Amino acid sequence: MRDAGLLTSIRGPGFTSDTPRGRRLALGHLGRSGSRWTLPPSVKIGEASRATGVSARSLRFYEDEGLIIPGRCSNGYRDYCRSTVDRVIAVRSLLESGLPMRMIKELLERLPGLPADGADLCPEFLDEVRAYRDRLAARITALDTQKSALDAFLDEAGRARR
Repeated sequence: MRDAGLLTSIRGPGFTSDTPRGRRLALGHLGRSGSRWTLPPSVKIGEASRATGVSARSLRFYEDEGLIIPGRCSNGYRDYCRSTVDRVIAVRSLLESGLPMRMIKELLERLPGLPADGADLCPEFLDEVRAYRDRLAARITALDTQKSALDAFLDEAGRARR
């Protein structure tokens, strides 16, 4: 992922993020008033799940991990405002980009409102993301080497059977 990839995935209106599964995920305003959502001002967990594509169980998990803080109705039901729904979409996008939950939680703690331009992302955090990306690249290289060795073994085994 290029450095701008993280910033693009948490930017404001009109930006989209490519996900590893090839889908495009529209992010809209993240935690800001005037959001592009056509949802009512607040929704229950089922509606939030449908709007974000995140299961109700995952929404509860995000809450348990402190990534989101939905309101509560008088009957105890969770109540998701637009900024919380937008935050769920940001979390989902960051997870799909490959960042571990620990780093996402750290990012959200540092940037509760998620800046539109990424200017408030501290250099230390970006260095940590780069280091994580570099560790992933090293693992991919090692796996490619192993795959090549297995391919060579299978080719030899196939020739020997003929």
